Amino acid sequence: MTGRRIALLSFGALLAGALGMSGPAPAQCRLCATPSTQTITSADSDNMRIEIEARLDFDQLVVRDNSPGSVQLQPDGSSTISGSVGAISGRAMVGTAMVHGEPGRFVRVDMPTAITLHGIRGGTIRLDSLVTDLQSAPRLDSEGMLQFRFGGALHIESNADGDFRGDIPITVDYL
Repeated sequence: MTGRRIALLSFGALLAGALGMSGPAPAQCRLCATPSTQTITSADSDNMRIEIEARLDFDQLVVRDNSPGSVQLQPDGSSTISGSVGAISGRAMVGTAMVHGEPGRFVRVDMPTAITLHGIRGGTIRLDSLVTDLQSAPRLDSEGMLQFRFGGALHIESNADGDFRGDIPITVDYL
């Protein structure tokens, strides 16, 4: 598919952003018989990029015991806790991404259903139920931009202590 860009999110304090960028613009030939001052453009106008403006960050959780627990962070910033999770830090925040591309084009944004986060001490936890605040048919605005927020559910199965990190691939395609 043309116009496909992928951004991998790495977990900083849980998730940090990455950037998918288009390639360099071609240079104009200075030795051509008839020089031109026009900008050289590619045959397709599928230049698109995605920027992660804020990372999905669950910050700190208070876990009461070794039993399973979870915390869900919605794109609107609301959160719910269950099981052994007693509280989530007030500094937890949803992820925010900005797509830049051709004005007015419809796009498809894909995210995985779940990923595994790995701790420095060898433990793992699961992040799933990844959701965005996108409408059913997202479209770039008149300036070629589309901003969206995303969240998910973090599941803790046992005594998970420390920082956990992972990558979330976000794929954006023109329709």
